[in-house]
Amino acid sequence: MMPVPPQNVVIVSLLLFGIGVLGVLTRRNAIIILMSIELMMNAANLNLVAFSRQHAHLTGQVFGVFTITVAAGEVAVGLAIVLALYRQFNSIHVDDVRLMKE
Repeated sequence: MMPVPPQNVVIVSLLLFGIGVLGVLTRRNAIIILMSIELMMNAANLNLVAFSRQHAHLTGQVFGVFTITVAAGEVAVGLAIVLALYRQFNSIHVDDVRLMKE
């Protein structure tokens, strides 16, 4: 099996990151924004693991594991915030929510 050239991995990572940025900037649904942030973090993980494999160091893979754990915490806190916003404002659209307290 031939290894994937690192240029292709970087291009895929760039596309994933661009889709994530586009999702954060254009969507107004809080859950879609959280998913777009996760997509950007996964693009960064893909770059870390690709360069780690190319240079034969494990540091990129270790940072990838740490990033996955941070992403899991971010999902838990983000969903808790979304649930709190929905309970208070009956909406998860970020344009409808202007203040945390009324």
